[in-house]
Amino acid sequence: MSVIARHPKKPPASSPNDERYFDARDLEDELRRAFQICHECRMCVNYCGSFPVLFAAVDKAIDSGAAEGAEKIDDADIKAVSDQCWQCKLCYIKCPYTADEQAAELLDFPRLMARERANRARREGIPIVDRILGEPQMIGAMGGGIMAPVSNFVLASRLVRKVQEVATGISAEFPLPPMASQTFSSWFRERQKKGIGPRVKEGQSAREVVLFPTCYGEYNTPEIAKAAVAVLEHNGFRVFVPGTDAENADEERLSCCGMPNLDGGDLDAYTAKVKANAALLYPHVQKGRKVAVLGPTCGYTMKREWAEYVPTDEVKAVTAATLDIMEMLVTVAREKKLDREFKNSLGTVAYHAACHLRAQKIGFPGARLLGLVPNTDVRVIEECSAVDGTWGMKADYYETGRKYAQRLTRGIDGAEAAVVVSDCTLSGLRIQKENAAKAVHPVMALADAYGLDYR
Repeated sequence: MSVIARHPKKPPASSPNDERYFDARDLEDELRRAFQICHECRMCVNYCGSFPVLFAAVDKAIDSGAAEGAEKIDDADIKAVSDQCWQCKLCYIKCPYTADEQAAELLDFPRLMARERANRARREGIPIVDRILGEPQMIGAMGGGIMAPVSNFVLASRLVRKVQEVATGISAEFPLPPMASQTFSSWFRERQKKGIGPRVKEGQSAREVVLFPTCYGEYNTPEIAKAAVAVLEHNGFRVFVPGTDAENADEERLSCCGMPNLDGGDLDAYTAKVKANAALLYPHVQKGRKVAVLGPTCGYTMKREWAEYVPTDEVKAVTAATLDIMEMLVTVAREKKLDREFKNSLGTVAYHAACHLRAQKIGFPGARLLGLVPNTDVRVIEECSAVDGTWGMKADYYETGRKYAQRLTRGIDGAEAAVVVSDCTLSGLRIQKENAAKAVHPVMALADAYGLDYR
C-alpha cells in the first residue's frame, strides 16, 4: 500500500483565488494523491486516455520495486496524463470520492487537470493551437459575414487544411464548422426593427428570457439560435440578446463563455471573458430574466466554472440564473405552459446525450421534450464524442478521439433514425464525420415539430 494519504489536509485548491493554486509543490502533492486514489479504484479506465496512461505509469514503478504506489510519478508522467484529458467530466460524475458524494477524499480529477494545464501555461506559455482555438468569437468575426464564402472554400480544401495543420496544430481531418454569411445578432437586430415578437394569448403578458447564443450559434450555426427564438416566442417568451439593440449599433456583444481558454490554461483570457459577459447579462438577471444557453459546454462552464474563478456577486447572480435552453423548456412543460400542439411527427430520433449536459446533472431535457411529439420514438445514446471543447480538434489527439468516439458512432448507426439530435455542436461535427449524418440541436427538432419557419 502506498505511503500517500488518501485524505487531504485541506480542501484541494480548485481556483486561482486559492493562494496554493500556483504552488508547484502543493500541486505535485495533490496530483500524486489523486493518482493514487484513481490507481486503487480503476473504475474510469475506459473513459479516456488519461487513466490507462496513469495506471501504466504507476504499475511500472510498483513492478520495478521503485514505489508502493504513485509516489514516484514524475513531470513526464503528469504531462502525459494531463494531455489525454479532454474534460468530458464523466469521471467526476461517476467518481465515488467527490465532494458531491460527501466523500472525505474530495477528488475532482477534471479540475485538477485544468489546474495542471494552468500551471504549465504559466511556466511554458500557451501553445499556438490553444491560442487559436481559444478565440472562437474572433475567428467567427474574421471569417464570417462577407468573408464566409472564402472561408468555407478554404475549410473545404484538403490541401489548405493540411498546411493549416502543420502551421497551427489543428487537425486537417476534423470537420470544422462552416462560417455563416449573416450572424445571429445581425438577424435578430433586423427582426427587432420589424417589431416581430412573442405569440401571447389574449389577456396574458409575455414572459421574458435572455438568450446566450454561444459562439457557434452566433457565427457558425445561427439556425440553432433562430430556432430557439422561434420556439421561445411560440411559447410566449419575449427574447432579449445583449448587443442587439436596434437603437444602439455600438452596444457590446456577448463573447465566448471562456471554456476554450480554460482548455489551454489561459486564465487571463478566461476571466476577462467571464467578467465581460457577466456585465452584459447581470442587468437582465436583475430584472428577473433567466439566461437560456444553447450549448451544454457553455452552460456547464457558466454554471459550474464562472463563479469558481471569478467569485463576484455579479457573476454568482448570473450563474444562479443560467439554464440550458431545453432545461428551461422542460420547466415550462412542467408548469403546463408549453404548447403541445405539434404539426409534424419526427419518427425515430437518435438522441446523443452530451457529456457536458450529463455533467450538469439535469437529465436529458431535450429527449424528454421531443418525446412529447406524437409518433416520435426517442432513442438515447449515452456515449462520449471525445471532442469536448477543443481537445478533439487537435492533430495530436484526433485519432485517439476517433477511437473513443466509436461507441457513439455505433450507437448512432444502430438507432437507424430518421433524425439525429445532439445538444452539442462539436459532437454534431464528430457525428457528421463518422456517421455521414447531420445532427441537429433538439430545439431545431422541436421547431420542426411545431412547423415553425425559422431558417
